Amino acid sequence: MNTDHPAIQYHLDSRGKIETAIKSPLETPEDLALAYTPGVAEVCRTIAVEPETADLLTNRGNTVAIVSDGTAILGLGNIGPAAGLPVMEGKAMIFKKMAGVDAVPLCIATDKIEDIIRFCKQIEPSFGGINLEDIAAPGCFEILERLERELSIPVFHDDQDGTAIVSLAALINAAKVRGSEIGTLKVVINGAGAAGIAIARLLVSYGVEDVILVDSCGILSMDRDDLNIPKREITSRTNPRGLGGDLATALAGADVFIGVSKGNILNSESVRSMAERPIVFAMANPDPEILPAEALKGGAFIVGTGRSDFANQINNAIVFPGLFRGLLDARAADPTRSMPADMTALKVAVAVAVAGTIEPTREQILPLVMDQQIVPAIRAAVLAQE
Repeated sequence: MNTDHPAIQYHLDSRGKIETAIKSPLETPEDLALAYTPGVAEVCRTIAVEPETADLLTNRGNTVAIVSDGTAILGLGNIGPAAGLPVMEGKAMIFKKMAGVDAVPLCIATDKIEDIIRFCKQIEPSFGGINLEDIAAPGCFEILERLERELSIPVFHDDQDGTAIVSLAALINAAKVRGSEIGTLKVVINGAGAAGIAIARLLVSYGVEDVILVDSCGILSMDRDDLNIPKREITSRTNPRGLGGDLATALAGADVFIGVSKGNILNSESVRSMAERPIVFAMANPDPEILPAEALKGGAFIVGTGRSDFANQINNAIVFPGLFRGLLDARAADPTRSMPADMTALKVAVAVAVAGTIEPTREQILPLVMDQQIVPAIRAAVLAQE
């Protein structure tokens, strides 16, 4: 343990970052009789007869489970559930600080699809929503799709849809600053896992006509016979020019690079091969695909990363607190409601709401994560969806 590292010391100082707290008084025997036995029995009987009252009589309606198997932690990969716990605690902090949502990290010792689905279904009585986090592709796609159908509470995979929403919001504002119509941009996405495929799906749905994905084997094209089902599905909707080859081929003349892959794979020469005034979103964590200084050296017009210590942070932490605040509040108004019928419309609405919270510049295309305008704006966008 490197106790000289400030992040290690930050966590050592408080032995983790979160704790439980109580909201009701517990000072007298009368308080105890109401909070616990015998009084609590009446609350239990009420919920047994009217299950929907659990969201009113317990903290369930304001509690989210952050579920991870530890197979895709940040840019670190499959480091296991225990090593992923600090990330989940960090998300729980952001949930509470920004949106008043109580979130519980649940890092589980299985990476089997059916086990993860079963676990989420088994914990449903205790939670108002489930935030799937850092679960590797392609299994994460089936897990999300199944749980959206089979659970009666909101479920959201932040690495897929949270990243897609914040990427679209960033591109809306970057295109505005650049003076470009977003639909005409040539976009290259490096990384065809959960985040990359979700970003591509949302950009195409929004009207971006020329999107190319690249994985470790090159450009995704219908000529390849090594694509899994999610990759083949998105390839049928992207790469309209039918390009083949590597990342360098995809980048030549491109307007936008979106990286959700691994660090330090681009240099200034890579950026120079792009179109004039290129937009570079190097979002790999903790090390971006290219450092901002190097991208600007290559002529980048706008540069964003996933990190909070550089300008233009493009991070799903901007999205998930307000999204769940809205989903939980919608459910409080209608206990039978889980997710809106049109998820694409929801994601676009949230992206537009995020983009609209600031007047963008080259140095700030998105609001800061701690901006107090974000949660109300996203909540309103969610509540407006049917």
